[in-house]
Order: sequence, then C-alpha cells, then structure tokens
Amino acid sequence: MPGVTAVRRLSVLDLPDGLIAGRRVFVRVDFNVPLSPEGVTDDTRLRAALPTITYLLERSARVILASHLGRPKGRVAAEFSLAPVARRLAELLGREVRTAPDCVGPEAEAAAEALPPGGVLLLENLRFHEEEEAGDEEFARRLARLADIYVNDAFGAAHRAHASTAVMAPHVGRAVAGLLMKAELEALGRLLERPARPFVAVLGGAKVSDKLGVITNLLGLVDTLVLGGGMANTFLLALGRSMGDSLVEAGLVGEARSVLEEAARLGKEVLLPEDLVIAAAFSADAERRTVSPPDVPEGWRAMDLGPVSAGRFADAVRRAGTVFWNGPVGVFELEPFMEGTRALARAVAGCPGLTVVGGGDSAAALTRLGLAGEVTHLSTGGGASLEFMEGKVLPGVACLEEAPAGKADGGGRRDP
Repeated sequence: MPGVTAVRRLSVLDLPDGLIAGRRVFVRVDFNVPLSPEGVTDDTRLRAALPTITYLLERSARVILASHLGRPKGRVAAEFSLAPVARRLAELLGREVRTAPDCVGPEAEAAAEALPPGGVLLLENLRFHEEEEAGDEEFARRLARLADIYVNDAFGAAHRAHASTAVMAPHVGRAVAGLLMKAELEALGRLLERPARPFVAVLGGAKVSDKLGVITNLLGLVDTLVLGGGMANTFLLALGRSMGDSLVEAGLVGEARSVLEEAARLGKEVLLPEDLVIAAAFSADAERRTVSPPDVPEGWRAMDLGPVSAGRFADAVRRAGTVFWNGPVGVFELEPFMEGTRALARAVAGCPGLTVVGGGDSAAALTRLGLAGEVTHLSTGGGASLEFMEGKVLPGVACLEEAPAGKADGGGRRDP
C-alpha cells in the first residue's frame, strides 16, 4: 500500500551461530501434505522447509518440528498422524527423524530434552488438540516449554492466529522467521513496495467475495488489473451482460461496479473476458461453444476464457515488469476448459520481469503444466498471500521480532 511503512522481521540468519548451537529450536512448519496408504504423495512442502532445517542442523541446533495435518477437529485420529511424514522427511534429510506421541505434555517434553545437538524431532499433529486452532494461551505456553528459540517457517498458516503460529512466540526467548517465511515476505513485499512497471495483477478463481479486499488494495498499486475465472462473471453482470447459469454473486454486483468506476477514476486498465467458452453442464463431456461478446444464454454456464481473451490476457502479462497471479481463469480441473489457464500460465512463465504466483490453484496449474520452476516466486500460501496483498497484518508474522531500523532483512508485515 502506498505510504505505509514496512515493519521488518528478524530471521534465523540474524541469530548468532553460538546462540543456536545446542539450543532447542522449535520450528513451526507446514507439513499439511497429501497421504496415501504408501505414505506422502507430494513432498513439495517438506522440501520447502529443508533450507531452514538444514541451516539449523549445520549449526548444531536441536530441531523440534511442529505442524498440523488435515482437519482432525481436536481428536486423535490415526489417518492424520504425522508418522508417515517423519519417514519421508528422514529420507530427504538423510538422517533419523525422531517422533513424539504428542505435541505437548511430559512425553513431548522428555523427547525434546533428550534430543542431541544435530537431532530432529517431529511432534505429533498439533490439531489433535482443539486448543491449537482456538489460539489457547495455556496450550501455547505448554508448546513453549519445549523450546529455547521459536522459528515460524509456515507461511501458509501465517494468516491464522493459532497457538503455534502466533500465540506461543512471546513465551519463547527468541522468535524469528525461517528461510521460507523470509523468502515469501521478501517476494510479496517487493510487489507492494517497489514493483517494476508495468505492474499487472491477474486475479481469478470462483468468487469475488474472496478477493474483493485484494482488488480494492491493488487498484492503487497496479497499472493493469486482469480479472478472470468465476469471479469475472459478477463483473460482467455488473456491465449488463447476461450470464445464464454461470456462477455469479449477484449481491456483489454493486461492489463490482464500484471497483470498475474507481479503476476508471484512477486511470487503471481493467481487462475482463471479451469472449467465453461456455458449456451446457459442468462436465468435461458437456456440449460447449465460444460466445463473443460474452453473453451466456439460459441453461449454459461460463467455463473458460475464449481465445481472444486468453490472447489479450497473455499479451498483458508478457509485457509486464511485475506480475502477481492468484486464481485460475477457467475450470482448469477439466481438460476441455484449461486452455485459458494454460495460456496465462505460459505467459507468466515466459515473462522476463518479476513473477509471483500466489499459491493455491494457480500453483497447482503451474505444477500440472510443468512450469512451477519458471516463475520468480511460487508462494506456499494461497490464503496468506492474499491477505498480505490485501494489506492485512499476518498474525504469524506480527509475533516475530522486529529488525532494527534500516536493517535489510527479508521478513516483514505492513501496518495500516
């Protein structure tokens, strides 16, 4: 946001090696990964945490890892155990990863105390306790008993004021960002503070309500705002287009119209679909056709960008100095309706400027197309990245130590 001061946060890089050696370092990671009976089916999030874990191990820390997995709703459930995660992490690290039967209590404390320098302990699922999501103070204190230093490396959960992400930090001697958290905040911070021009933001996904705050904040920052996916339907409706059976949020038509009016007042370009691929049903096998202008007849629904819109969106992205993309621009899960998202993903990957993709379905689309490694930064947190871009303070960042004025570190939040 223009005119706000970024509050920087210290990271593990700011801790003296002598302070780390032999200390119990509690690292909040995001190991919420998909599992099958054979084990972890996608270890992307485990690999993302390796730089922080390795950095601490190289300095003889006693590394205690904590994460949630799934939604066990405060009950112990074998299918949500982190034991398979520990096995895969041990393979990635090439060393033993010890486990604890709980994340708090005498057994967890004993396991943490017995951990030697250079050892790794993975606690059991934090969400086996309902106090975790409730942000319970006493539960946070119990977690803090395990640690001398607190490190938050779970950017994907940084927008949650849970016990392990925000509440326990003040009860530990030191509280800093991990290397993944640092990288996330640096990349997103560049978008808000010093984007190369032109700055193009592409927002897709299903609902305007999920991203209205982000759109409002970005209007003052970007040169071009590109709107696609289901959320674009509400804007098209606001412009008087018929949308048939398409997903729309009729109650937000007024807000959508206000966004377009504000963009015009600010002299900002807004790109909306000029043609659409529509279908007679929400199915890969449904009858489909392209309509231009984008008027959808009754009984039909918008499913993807038409070729003209896909080309126009891609051209805007390729010419950008900075790109932020969050949300697919069509029903990309169904192959016949992936063309718009495919064209956009290729344009983002081919853009020579700074390209930041805000996690979630956008990241899934890039991965599916084999383009995940072709962008400057692929965020691990869809919801967290959106709240950051909206200008909100993330609880999991606000609890970390501030860097001295003028210190160039990578962490930060933006205060209104």
